[in-house]
Amino acid sequence: MDPPLPRYFSSSASTPRSLECCLCPRRCLIPPGASGRCGVRQNRGGFPTLPFYGYVTALAEDPIEKKPLYHFRPGSPILSLGFAGCNLHCPFCQNWHISQLGKVADTDINGRHLSPEQVVTLARERLFSQIAYTYSEPLIHIEYLLDCMALCHGEGIANVLVSNGCINAEPAAEILTLTDAANIDLKCFSEETSEKILGGKLGTVLSFIEAAYTAGVHLEITTLIVPSLNDSDTETRGCAEFIAGINREIPWHLSAYHPDYRYEAPPTNPTALLKIARMGREYLSYVYTGNIPGESNDTPCPNCGATLVSRRGYRVDNGGLALKQINGKQVYCCAKCGETAPVRR
Repeated sequence: MDPPLPRYFSSSASTPRSLECCLCPRRCLIPPGASGRCGVRQNRGGFPTLPFYGYVTALAEDPIEKKPLYHFRPGSPILSLGFAGCNLHCPFCQNWHISQLGKVADTDINGRHLSPEQVVTLARERLFSQIAYTYSEPLIHIEYLLDCMALCHGEGIANVLVSNGCINAEPAAEILTLTDAANIDLKCFSEETSEKILGGKLGTVLSFIEAAYTAGVHLEITTLIVPSLNDSDTETRGCAEFIAGINREIPWHLSAYHPDYRYEAPPTNPTALLKIARMGREYLSYVYTGNIPGESNDTPCPNCGATLVSRRGYRVDNGGLALKQINGKQVYCCAKCGETAPVRR
């Protein structure tokens, strides 16, 4: 499978044969024979190459709630594609075996090459109506994503992006035109933490979130709450206020951390996570908690309070939803009062 011409590279005027990757704010200057920080965008003899184009490290059927997406086609299955590499280096990464390609000795990148046509054929054969680009950071494989996403739209298959959102404005605008739904990691609300600990740019992520909403993408946000890193009242409240400033109806998923990769802080205290969730509900209509037992993650009707979607883990009951016609389109509404539901089909 021949990869397409790589995009978002430019030649370096100061360093002959080196290339600058312009995809993300890291703007890696890559000498011949080397890769960018992500591990997958390379310089071969002064020419950009994509040796991991179409290299899929994970292929699975997931419930869409696992992305997590709670307000987009709840209860439906989704075909998930995982990749290698990442442009961040989060020390608590839970998928580090594939995300930290070339950065640690024992990374596991077993996988297989799948052309965009093979992905679409697989989705059709298995009757999937949607595909998620997920697990590790998909946007560093933007050339492959654009090819897959365009074919998917031609076949009526929805594209779901699960991303850290650390991508520059021009490629962001291009990918969002083909994205139907996205869950973006808002990993912190501190520029210092983002740069020094994670290797990203907070401002870039915030801009991507705003751009996704403006583009009409169904948007949900996830924050992994890591003790003593991003769990302060100032930082978590900053996240909630930012999301609410876009639209208070955007779902915010709060996830509990556990020790992994290079981070050994104790797991997130469930009580602390629930406290942050209560604070978040001062600003946002829908705040959900993950990785802890006992907390209800049901979606209530904004009008009458009836349960629209009931969730117990990944078991979903959509019995509170009904369908109605609005401007020639079928949309979800509350089965009890008829109010339009905050859930997209």
